Amino acid sequence: MPIDIETFESAPDDRLQHDGETNADRVMEFLASSPDKAFTQSEIREATGVKAGSISVVLSRLEDRGLVRHRGTYWALGEADDVAAYTSFTESTRTANDRFGAEEMDEWVARR
Repeated sequence: MPIDIETFESAPDDRLQHDGETNADRVMEFLASSPDKAFTQSEIREATGVKAGSISVVLSRLEDRGLVRHRGTYWALGEADDVAAYTSFTESTRTANDRFGAEEMDEWVARR
């Protein structure tokens, strides 16, 4: 979501952090909401708000990981085991971040 330039220039850095939801998260959440259906790339793009120039890359990467399936012009949620592993990892990360706070890359680099 864009912010106005005044906020960009005057807000503290912690206010300017991204919400953490990725395009892949949006696509997976949408497909998981209807696991018994397949959708065209355009339908997924419209439902998720992923930009037209990004949606094919996102879907291809998710397909490479086995998280979505593709036949013809349709895309669907991947096989249950692969999706369950992804969901488990994602939920574990969210839970840890909620409990302990998100990791700061600068802190990791400084510890090297």
